Amino acid sequence: MSAARKRVAVVGVGTMGSQAAWRLAARGAEVVGYDRFAPGHDRSAAGGETRIFRSAHFEDSRYVPLLQHADALWQRLQEETGRELRRLTGCLLMGPTEHHQMATVLQSIAEHGLDHEVLDAESLAKRFPQYRLEDGDAAVLDRRAGFIRPELSIQTAARRAEELGARIHRYTTVREIVPVANGMEIRTDSGSEHFDTAVVTPGPWVNDLLPDLPWEVDVRRLVSAWYVPTTDAWFGEERPAFIRTAPTHCYGLPSPDGISVKLGLSRALHEPAGDPNQLDRTVRPEELDIFSELIGRHMPDLHPDPTRLSVYMEGYTESSRPLVGPLPGAENVVLLAGFSGHGFKLAPAFGDIAADLALDGTSPQPIDFISTVGRTEA
Repeated sequence: MSAARKRVAVVGVGTMGSQAAWRLAARGAEVVGYDRFAPGHDRSAAGGETRIFRSAHFEDSRYVPLLQHADALWQRLQEETGRELRRLTGCLLMGPTEHHQMATVLQSIAEHGLDHEVLDAESLAKRFPQYRLEDGDAAVLDRRAGFIRPELSIQTAARRAEELGARIHRYTTVREIVPVANGMEIRTDSGSEHFDTAVVTPGPWVNDLLPDLPWEVDVRRLVSAWYVPTTDAWFGEERPAFIRTAPTHCYGLPSPDGISVKLGLSRALHEPAGDPNQLDRTVRPEELDIFSELIGRHMPDLHPDPTRLSVYMEGYTESSRPLVGPLPGAENVVLLAGFSGHGFKLAPAFGDIAADLALDGTSPQPIDFISTVGRTEA
């Protein structure tokens, strides 16, 4: 069956689903999307005004070709829609020289010839006085990096998919995905529809929708906090995002409006989310202690009291590698799940890969290390 005649459901039109819908529609598929809310909502993992884009990778240098593919697609989506979804401001990667993530960053840079700069403590203090390095720390400036606007990106990708012929059912919860003869049925409270195949991107609702999934996806509750600088250093000529690997893994982004700095933490510091339909969005005062410690130790010119707090969710696998590929027992279902906090920058690439798998059954992108095929661990 040709791509132009294939009928594809996209379940969850968020970070990954909106991009998959765009890429599928661009290739002529008949696309129908379903979302329990609407594209760009803040009840999952996509809110918070900004997310980091970077070309170097802490976790595994095998992600770099996927990041390069995502880079090109971010640019294409901006050109097709005329919206600034991403701005390249650079990203500082900092941490102890001997830390394994710093070694992986330098490995990915060397393997792929990435545009970067290594900064010693004196250079960092001169150009970026808002940061404090500790003895034994290294700092790498990833030049092909910056921030993405998550809510706008999702809405823009979904809208572009609709311009290309996709239909999106908003505020429509998918209850079941049922394999049937010659395809599958998507069942909602309003009835069912038949499709040739489906791309399933359920985000933190993965365990609700797919309770028999053979891999565990641990859904965690994230807190983002915004702090106002007491100096102008954060909004000088250079305004890079940053990631610090240790002793406390954290990240931050100067806000596009030039007023505050968003801070976030890594998986180990997130609480279990519990029922994703009843997420606790109240931030307790004691949850801010770790932010206060980070500010005092590494960013002392941020005012210690936050001006804004937000709570989101992320799904983590045991290995921190996402689940990308056919769903076991339902080969015409393409699963994208468990992006473990570092999927947003890669979203267009994963959307394109989902379109490959849904329409052709294979992808030219190097996904063996994250594929569900033959996978025994999460």
